[in-house]
Amino acid sequence: MMLKRMIWLASVSALTTALLVGPQAIAKRAPESVNIGSFTGAYLAARVAEVDNDMDSAIAYYRRALDFDPNNQQLQQSLMLVLISSGRFDDALPLAEKLKTVPEVERFSRVALAVDAIRKNQYREAGDWLKLTVESDLDRLITGLMTAWTQVGRNDGADALAGLESLQGPEWFELFVALHRGLVAEMAGMPEEADAAYQAAMDNVAAGGAAPETWLRAAEAYAGFLVRRGDKQGALDVLSRADEFSSGRLPLQALRKKIEAGEKVDPVIATVSDGASEVLLDLGAALNRGGGEPFVKMYLQLALALRPDSDAVLLQLASLAEQQNNSEEAIAYYEKIPAASPIRRAAELQLGLNLADLKRHDEAIMHLKILLDAEPDDMRAYLALGGVYASKEDYKSAAEVYDRAVERLKEPTASNWNIFYQRGIAYERLKQWAKAEPNFKKALQLFPNQPQVMNYLGYSWVDMNLNLEEALDLIRRAVDLRPGDGYIVDSLGWAYYRLNRFEEAVVELERAVSLKPDDPVLNDHLGDAYWRAGRKLEATFQWRHARDLKPEPDVLLSVQKKLAEGLPPIEGKTALDSAKPQPKAAEPKG
Repeated sequence: MMLKRMIWLASVSALTTALLVGPQAIAKRAPESVNIGSFTGAYLAARVAEVDNDMDSAIAYYRRALDFDPNNQQLQQSLMLVLISSGRFDDALPLAEKLKTVPEVERFSRVALAVDAIRKNQYREAGDWLKLTVESDLDRLITGLMTAWTQVGRNDGADALAGLESLQGPEWFELFVALHRGLVAEMAGMPEEADAAYQAAMDNVAAGGAAPETWLRAAEAYAGFLVRRGDKQGALDVLSRADEFSSGRLPLQALRKKIEAGEKVDPVIATVSDGASEVLLDLGAALNRGGGEPFVKMYLQLALALRPDSDAVLLQLASLAEQQNNSEEAIAYYEKIPAASPIRRAAELQLGLNLADLKRHDEAIMHLKILLDAEPDDMRAYLALGGVYASKEDYKSAAEVYDRAVERLKEPTASNWNIFYQRGIAYERLKQWAKAEPNFKKALQLFPNQPQVMNYLGYSWVDMNLNLEEALDLIRRAVDLRPGDGYIVDSLGWAYYRLNRFEEAVVELERAVSLKPDDPVLNDHLGDAYWRAGRKLEATFQWRHARDLKPEPDVLLSVQKKLAEGLPPIEGKTALDSAKPQPKAAEPKG
C-alpha cells in the first residue's frame, strides 16, 4: 500500500476529515511533434497514453492524428477533453468553439466557453453558452447554478434567486441549490434570503453525508455571513455544529480563531468568477468519492480556470493525482496552494509523504523535519515523519519519532490514538512486543472500537498464539465495522488459517479477494487456504494469479516455491509454513 494511503489518509484521519474533502500534469512529456506515419498508429498511441494517464503524450498523439484527419470531430472532442483535464484550458478553447453545436460534447465545449466568458466578465454571453441541447440531471444542475451566477454578474440578483427556486431535479440537488442560493443572495445584497438559504443547507445533514465537503462549505459560508452581520455567537454555534459533523476541519478552525479574535472575515465568494468556480468545485468534490476520475478532473480544472488560487480546488486536484498514483503531479498542486491558506501546512506535510512515495526519502525526511521543528506540538508532523521512516523499514527511527510525540502530549485525547497505534506498529516490527502491546491498548482506550487497531492487535495475538478468543473477537468486530475492507477481512481469514480452521479461512479469504482482487498477498493467502482445505487445483490457480499480479520480491519467491512444491505437511501443529504476513492498515473511506 502506498505510504500516503497508510499514513496520511488512514493514520491522520482527524486531519483528512479536516481538509476540504493549476499546473500542467507532470508526466512523461512527449515531444510536440511525433513521428508516426499513419492515422491509426497515432490514434492508438493516443488512446494508450490516455489510459496510462500520460496526458502530455496523449495530446501530442491526438494532434498527430488530426494531421491526417483535421475535421474528425471525435478526435477533436478527445483532444479537447484531454487538454482541459491537463489544465491547458486556453489551448482547449479553439476546439470548444469548433464543437459548440455537437450535442454529445456540449456539456464540456459550451461550459468551457461559458467559463471563458465569465473570466472576461461577459455574463450575457456566458448565459447563452450554458443553454444545452441535451442535459443529464448533473448537467442541468451545473448549468442552472452557473446561470444564476451570470445573472448576478448582470445585477439580476432577484432573477438569479428565482431561477434557483425553480431548478428542479432529484433530491440530491437540494444541498447544492441551497448553498448557492445563500451565496447568490449574500452577494446580491439580500441578507434575509441568504440567511434562510444557508439555514436550509445546514438543516440538510442527510445530504451532507453524501456530499460532506459541500455541507461543510455551507457551514463555512454561513458562519462568515453571520459574523459579518454582527452575530458572533450564532457564527460560533454554526462552527460547533460543523465540528460535530466532522471535527478538525482546518478552514473552519482558522475561521473560528478569526471570529474569536475579532478579526475581519471575508466572504467565501468575492466575485462572480468565484461563484461559478464554486459550482464546479462542489460538484467535482462530490463526484470524487469513487470512480469517474476523468470527469472529476475536468470539472476541477474548469473551476481552477475561474479561480487559479483556490486552495480548495488545488487540494482536490492533488488528492485526485494521489488516487491516480501520480505523486509528482500531486506535489505540483500542493506547491501551488497559497502560503496564507489555512491548509498550507497540511499540504506541506502531504507533499513530504509524496516525496517518500517517489522513493526520495532523504528529501522527505529533511522537508518534514523542518516542518516539525517549526511547530513541535503538531502531531500530524510526527505521524508523517514517522511514516516516512517506516516506509524505509527504519522502525527504530520511527519509534523514536513517536516517542518524542508522546513526550509532547501532556494529556492525550481521542484524536491522539494514532500516535500510539503507529508507535505500537514500530515496536512490533522491532520485535519488542512488551513495548508494542501497551501502545495498541492505549490507542483503543483513547478510541474504543477503532477497526485498524483491533485488527492489528488481534492478528498479532493470533500470530503469537496469545489470547486467542479475545483476538478473534477483536478481528471479527473490526470486520463488522469495516465489512468492505479487504485487508481487515483478510486478517480474519488468515487468523482462521493460522488456527488450522481452513474451511472458515477459505470463506473469509474468498471474500477478502472479492473486495481487493488485485492484491497479490490476499490472493496468495487464498491459495494457501485452498491447499490446506484439499482444493489443490484451485490453490495452484490462485498462486499463479498472485504471481502475475507482480508482488514484492519476497512474496514472489514464496509463491514460486509453492507453485513448484506445494505446501509442506503441517505435522500436527499450527500452519506456520508461509512467511509471516503483516496485518495491513485499513483503506480509508473517502
